[in-house]
Amino acid sequence: MTVTEPETTTTTARTDTCAGPRPQNRRPDGQDKYTISEVAALTGLTAHTLRWYERIGLMPHIDRSHTGQRRYTNRDLDWLDLVGKLRLTGMPVADMVRYAELVREGDHTYHERFELLKATREDVLARIAELQGTLAVLDRKISFYADAGRALASERSR
Repeated sequence: MTVTEPETTTTTARTDTCAGPRPQNRRPDGQDKYTISEVAALTGLTAHTLRWYERIGLMPHIDRSHTGQRRYTNRDLDWLDLVGKLRLTGMPVADMVRYAELVREGDHTYHERFELLKATREDVLARIAELQGTLAVLDRKISFYADAGRALASERSR
């Protein structure tokens, strides 16, 4: 699976990075052979989850050592970072797997990937609006109780 997807525009070619700048605790490319336990420690995911991601097609084929031990790369960690961001959006696992399949299929799937991410963005915006309304209710209740608490304290001090 290609994690960095080339993206062309009418004026310039760009590289689509997965999720953001790389964390400092990564090994240099070429020396980036991580075990499943190291990836679990770096990502906070369990080894069981990592194996499940691979089994359902959410992860690309993971290289193996001569003894059969999984060996992850920085690109795999970048992909897992993106998957984590997609999970936070509330994107269903089936949609994440579909996105991974589209990436593996190549450039001709850009439009479908665009539409999938755009729909997810709309869902996130709707959830943000809902949470902002909820936050406003909480702020009103907190203000009410703060005012009521001050009034009670003032009454008791008389």
